[in-house]
Order: sequence, then C-alpha cells, then structure tokens
Amino acid sequence: MHSFTEENYLKAIYKLQETNGEVVATSALAQVMGVHAPSVTDMLKRMGQKKLVSYQKSKGVKLTEKGRQVAIGIVRNHRLWEVFLVEKLGYGWDEVHDIAEQLEHIQGEELINKLDAYLGFPKTDPHGDPIPDAKGVLPKLKSVLLSSLKEGEEATFTGVSDHSTSFLHYLDKAGIALGDMLKVKSIEQYDQTYTLALKGKREVTVSHKVANSILVS
Repeated sequence: MHSFTEENYLKAIYKLQETNGEVVATSALAQVMGVHAPSVTDMLKRMGQKKLVSYQKSKGVKLTEKGRQVAIGIVRNHRLWEVFLVEKLGYGWDEVHDIAEQLEHIQGEELINKLDAYLGFPKTDPHGDPIPDAKGVLPKLKSVLLSSLKEGEEATFTGVSDHSTSFLHYLDKAGIALGDMLKVKSIEQYDQTYTLALKGKREVTVSHKVANSILVS
C-alpha cells in the first residue's frame, strides 16, 4: 500500500520521463508537484528506501521497475476514470482531470479491470492519451504534431500535448474535436498561422502555438 502522495510523485516522475528522458531533475519534479526542492528530496529518500525510485542527489531520480509498475497502474486508473466520466456521466473533456485525480487512488485491481471491460477496453482517454492494459502495456500510437504538416497535407486529430483547461476550452470554441480530419490549407509565413479545413469544408485559423499542441495521425 502506498500513500496518495507517493502515488502522485510516481506518476509525476513517470510523465516527466516520457518527455525529459529516463533521469528526472529534482527541480523539474518540484515544479510539477508545486513544492520546494527540500520537500522533494525528503520524499525521494523515503521512496528510495521502499525501492520505488533510484535517487542520486547529483544526477536526479528515475523509477525502479517496482515504481514504474505502480506509476503505470495509477496512469491506467486515471485515464479509465476519465473515459467513464465523459462517456457515461456526460462530463466535458475539460472537466474530468481533477475528478480523476481523486478517483485514481481507489484501490482494487478487480474494480479497475471490470471498469475497463464495462467501457469496452478503450485504447485512449478523452484527450487521446494511451491507456495501459491490465498488464501495463501501452498501445502504440503513431502521432505527430499538427505543426509538422505541410500545406495541402491532412491528418486526423488524435490528441493534445497541452491538457490545460484553457486550451481544451479554446478547441471547443473553435469547434475542433478528436476524430476530426484536419487539412492544412495554408501557412502564413510571417507568423506561422495555420488555416485549416475541417469537416464540411469549414475553415478555422489557429496560431503556431496551437498547431504545436495538437497531435494528429
């Protein structure tokens, strides 16, 4: 049994490893957790004693295999609960993160496996992030940033790299939803503004920052 705080740290390290590499700087972890560096150091030392992480003050921290399995389990729980909240309870994709943050700590492998089956074994959550299966295996998704496409190219909107509520609200207002086919009609050279053609030949203009936060395949 692990504390909520330990599970949150493990999940944060796991996500930072996805983007920053195997070894995570304690400063980056402190920023994500919203605490001061000494608090992070104390927690990592305790987690190291439980063999959940490998921590060296001069290098940083990485998950042990034991810690990685716990982290993947928390990620699986979180993303399945997000699917449940959106598909079964009618929440918006911008409303579910904080609720799932609480539900993810509910213990019970059987419960989560039954939830997975009830939802039809979804491969991705409402934001397009992959959901680990019961063995901790992530489905392989081949996505690229919308900003990597050239004029005339098109692809399906499959996910976001920015999960902030403000960004999800922006996409809702723009009428851009997961599963939409996006065609790059033009790219303004001056400021890299993208004009996109959506379903029904409707056009929408987005900034390079937005295009750099949309995943397509």
